[in-house]
Amino acid sequence: MDYGTGWISYEFRWAMESEWLPAMRMIWNTFLRYEGREYSKEGIHNFYDFITNDQLYFLFLQGKYQLMVALDKGRIIGAGSIRNGNQLSLLFVEEAYHHKGVGSALLRRLCEYLKTEAGEKSMFVQAAPSAVGFYRKQGFKALQSEMEISGIRVMPMEKWF
Repeated sequence: MDYGTGWISYEFRWAMESEWLPAMRMIWNTFLRYEGREYSKEGIHNFYDFITNDQLYFLFLQGKYQLMVALDKGRIIGAGSIRNGNQLSLLFVEEAYHHKGVGSALLRRLCEYLKTEAGEKSMFVQAAPSAVGFYRKQGFKALQSEMEISGIRVMPMEKWF
């Protein structure tokens, strides 16, 4: 699926096996640039362990951890995934593409998938502190205040379709 943002068009689709590692590298670099500055060493280590875990990769290969990518001329510039039914996981956009509609378009497509193809009624996310404003603009509501899980600071949020 293509999505035009101004005069630039990006491609959005489910990731292929060969795109897993490039997507995880983009996610890791973006994490370090934004969330990593605010997290403890434990949180940074746990996040890295999560995205490099072979079990997560195997779940992806089995279709149980769906990863959608945003591409600009074939290069991964954004990614977002679904796990545990309706939980958004790892929504990241490369820094150069922030504020260009990439994250919003990824989120819209993932919400549409959950609503029309998976039969879900809502989407849940453990939002990083730096992303709470973005999620609020997208219609998410906080379920409780910020908390810390294994050194990773998050705010549980939900959006109903």
